[in-house]
Amino acid sequence: MADFRQNQMDQATGRAGVEYDAGLRSYMLGVYNYMSLGIAGTAIVTFATMSSPAFLSFVAGVPWLFFVLLIGASMFGPSMIMNARSTTMAHVAFWGYAALWGVAIAPMIYAYLNIRPELLIQAFGITSLLFGSMSVLGYTTKKNLSGIGQFAAMVMIGVLIAMVVNYFLASTMFSLIISCAYVLLISAITAWETQTVKNMYSENDHSSVASRKPIFGAFILYGSFISMFIHVLNILGIMGGDD
Repeated sequence: MADFRQNQMDQATGRAGVEYDAGLRSYMLGVYNYMSLGIAGTAIVTFATMSSPAFLSFVAGVPWLFFVLLIGASMFGPSMIMNARSTTMAHVAFWGYAALWGVAIAPMIYAYLNIRPELLIQAFGITSLLFGSMSVLGYTTKKNLSGIGQFAAMVMIGVLIAMVVNYFLASTMFSLIISCAYVLLISAITAWETQTVKNMYSENDHSSVASRKPIFGAFILYGSFISMFIHVLNILGIMGGDD
């Protein structure tokens, strides 16, 4: 009798484990789907911005304005998504963030399209491989990455300050060093973020929370992908001789 009960318990545990794994895969697939759609949406907004010379000129004239808006959005966007009263509001925060990035990077994309358009394809390919590898690492590793991720995030503050300083110095070599450091740090942060997003999954979430969590995860990972792409492109441009 005891063996029979143990067998029944083992079967129930096994079924629960299978259901949990299926739910987790569906959740993470939702995260990556939203992220991919966000990247596509950013591309559409970028090309729409480039199609308007007047607006493109305005964005190029005050790039700091849009990056200040992006910093604010990246700070408050995640909490807006998770505290939103509806999934619709979570979508508004995510798609607004993606659109803002599309406007902000339009002058840079326009410049490369007119100088060396092949670098855009190369940068996107390298970013996809690097981001994908680090995200897989974060998803599969059993090691707690919180220490590494938090350390990288702290160091990133110094890199961001260096970026502001270099905005006034306009040093190509300093820009290259900053971008290399940024790519290394954001790679570590990507693995940590992926692990964090994965650990957020719970099969017991209320439906409203469960519908917002993939958007939250996509928001976090999307920002890392786009910023990684920008700095990979900068590295390729400088190494290729484009100041």
